[in-house]
Amino acid sequence: MTRAKNTLRVASVNVNGIRAAYRKDMANWLENRDVDVLCLQEVRAPDKIVRELLDESQWHILHAEAAAKGRAGVLIATRTTPNSHGELLEGAHVAERAHIGDDYFTDSGRWVEADITLPNGETLTVVSAYVHSGEVDTPKQEDKYRFLDRMLVRMPELAEHSDHVLIVGDLNVGHTELDIKNWKANQKRAGFLPQERAYFDKFFGETGYVDVARKLAGDVPGPYTWWSYRGKAFDNDAGWRIDYHMATPALAAKAVTAVVDRAETYDQRFSDHAPLVVDYQF
Repeated sequence: MTRAKNTLRVASVNVNGIRAAYRKDMANWLENRDVDVLCLQEVRAPDKIVRELLDESQWHILHAEAAAKGRAGVLIATRTTPNSHGELLEGAHVAERAHIGDDYFTDSGRWVEADITLPNGETLTVVSAYVHSGEVDTPKQEDKYRFLDRMLVRMPELAEHSDHVLIVGDLNVGHTELDIKNWKANQKRAGFLPQERAYFDKFFGETGYVDVARKLAGDVPGPYTWWSYRGKAFDNDAGWRIDYHMATPALAAKAVTAVVDRAETYDQRFSDHAPLVVDYQF
């Protein structure tokens, strides 16, 4: 996909295990996508392996590994070589924060923040987030609500801290009926519960963030980012839009394109999620 000059390309995807994704040719997707900032969720691998797979000669990597082996893990990587226009993100990471601010989630591998100084001198804070999938009437759902509660605190803090904030990742909630193909059948399931959706009303309401992909797509079904591996969900496009770019308003206004890199066929997928790739023009 071609891109305009002076754009920052940010890609986010839940890889469902980076080792498995690379076995399914994720490297080919990444090599040809001209990404400046890469955010991954469910990395599920030791830091050493992650750095070998991504190639530290081309990426500056911030990886919040989960204490529980084979679980969660989030990552932010910034390109250290020029993009297709010969432009280089010359900013430096001036801070890295590996959890959301509640000690309960320390080492959970679900939230990593990085401050990037842009070429124009402004600060962009990028977050790669992985919200719990949850399960109704279980401790998993309680953890999900606790994490979403903490997001409501952290998001305004970040907006005060930086010129621009971008929170991306697998947030495991469909906000509206447009975000799930079979929404009627899922109203009592984790991922589309009224209480979960109310958090997103606040994120995109009083908290002041913008749902970038929805803003660019308009009021249309999807575009979906996750399809179950079971049955014919992918072939029938029975998906969920649960992966987001949430931006502060000035940054959201710079978004020019948002694309879901949906594989052409079921067997060409490297994850059950598809990457969400957005270009921001400065």
